[in-house]
Amino acid sequence: MGHALCICSRSAITIDNKKYYFIQKLDEGGFSYVDLVEGSHDGRFYALKRILCHDREARQEAQTEVEMHQLFSHPNILGLTGHSFMERAGKCEAWLLLPYISKGSLWSVLEKLRDKGSSVSESRILNILHGVCEGLKAIHDAGYAHRDLKPTNVLLDENDRPYLMDLGSMNKASMEVRGSREAMRVQDWAAQRCTISYRAPELFSVESHCIIDERTDIWSLGCVLYCMMMLEGPYDLIFQKGDSVALAVQNPVSIPQPCSYSQGLQTLLSSTMVSNPQERPRISWVLHQIQNLQGSDGTAVDTNRV
Repeated sequence: MGHALCICSRSAITIDNKKYYFIQKLDEGGFSYVDLVEGSHDGRFYALKRILCHDREARQEAQTEVEMHQLFSHPNILGLTGHSFMERAGKCEAWLLLPYISKGSLWSVLEKLRDKGSSVSESRILNILHGVCEGLKAIHDAGYAHRDLKPTNVLLDENDRPYLMDLGSMNKASMEVRGSREAMRVQDWAAQRCTISYRAPELFSVESHCIIDERTDIWSLGCVLYCMMMLEGPYDLIFQKGDSVALAVQNPVSIPQPCSYSQGLQTLLSSTMVSNPQERPRISWVLHQIQNLQGSDGTAVDTNRV
């Protein structure tokens, strides 16, 4: 009886004719909040992402995020359980109901290891990276790019299975830029939607006539790999000090030495973080190299990217 009274006292929302009770806040950003909720019909926990849509453009962006989730049913991409758009007093909120992954983000796991003075084993790095790449491959094969891959946008379950999340920055994999005005539009969009310390070099100063493709994600993937190896992103300190990340990404990534990880893993990292996007590999090549490293002692990586 006491439990029932407790349930009734909690605030509740309804999505797709199912009731969910608020448990606690999990996170908040500039225009979104994530709450932990419990389904009254199944007793399971879910993450409710509430996006504040301050104008028509923001509402369309939220709708696009819903559509991106609905495109995929993949073990390494966070699924969408339900959604709703709520209109209140002239304001709109998009509600995205997502599975709750209790272990949290890859970044939170890495932070705890760093605080303990520990590190991530190479086999664990390869296992997580393999799952991230499988999710990315599904996105790229569908003709899209994630555009904001970073450790906080990767969730890990109790078995270390990674889930790509926050699909709000996703768009078509290939973007043809025609003229300086369009280049500036893409550059401004990237500044708003692609986290600076994980942003590919070609998005900092967009050329007037170019094609930007899904290999922006390969650069970000390299940054994620670096973060798993060093427990901080390659450009985190540069950004925190107020120095120019845009300038730093024009140079080859520097791997601190001595490095406890295999030469094969270091070579894979260097291969993904190539400033010239045309020299960067695609996701199938990266997956192949990971599989090679998982099946070997990690001392060599084939440099043929065909």
